[in-house]
Parts: sequence; structure tokens; C-alpha cells
Amino acid sequence: MDRDRRHKAVVALRELGRSHDYRDRADAGHGLARLAEMQEALGPLLELVLDPGDTFVTRVTAGVVLRRKDRIGLAVVASALAVADPNHSDWIHTAVLDVFSIFSADRDNAMQLCEEMLRDTDDRVAMGARQLHDILAEIDPVLRPV
Repeated sequence: MDRDRRHKAVVALRELGRSHDYRDRADAGHGLARLAEMQEALGPLLELVLDPGDTFVTRVTAGVVLRRKDRIGLAVVASALAVADPNHSDWIHTAVLDVFSIFSADRDNAMQLCEEMLRDTDDRVAMGARQLHDILAEIDPVLRPV
């Protein structure tokens, strides 16, 4: 892995995330989600999930971060949920449904990660993990193992 190039990509995407055009910000969220394991991508990702200018950016960024289906992605969304206003919460909720309504195994794994995050030392992550777990618990996935 070329850490220097990945850092430069985060810097460029962070700058794109400051654009006045909501499409640029959504694209930045999409790109940063792929680099979320890098500490310097987390702040900009959280800002994009809570984008004050357009909830399209919220839905796209939350969705692509959740599609990572890992603790990093779930923690970003949980942290956002903990402080989100009702409008942003609704769009994050929609993204959770989009990602976890198909396969029960994906939903169940996400619920397990949320349970682990309830003990996170970051209070925002822990509080948001409770909210995220509750959203996931409401989902009745379409496909279950036979």
C-alpha cells in the first residue's frame, strides 16, 4: 500500500468535499469511504454524512460508508447519528435500510459490531451505536439462510 499516494488522495477528496456543488461533495464522500481506514479521512467523512447543504450528500456518503460493512464504517455512521438533527437522522436511517435490508447475515454482523461499539471509549460512537443497533433491529431482511 502506497501510504503517500493514499494520503494525497484523502487531501484531494477532502478539498472536493468543501465544494459548493452537492455532487462534488457526494463524490468526495464516496471516495473517502474507500479510504476510511486512514485517520485523516474520518473527520471529513463525518462532516459529509452531516452535510449541512444537501441531504443527498448525507444519504450517498452514509450509504457508501455502510457498504464497507465493517467497524470503521459503522462507527462513522454511529458518530453522525449521535449528533444528527431529525432530517439527517431520517436520511441516515434510509441509508441503513438500503444497505442492510437484503441479507440477514449482513444485518446480523452489523448488529454484532454495534453491540461491541456500545463499549467504545468515544461517547458519541457508543451513543450512536445504540441508535444504529435499534434501526438494524427493526429490519426484516429479505434473504435468510436456508
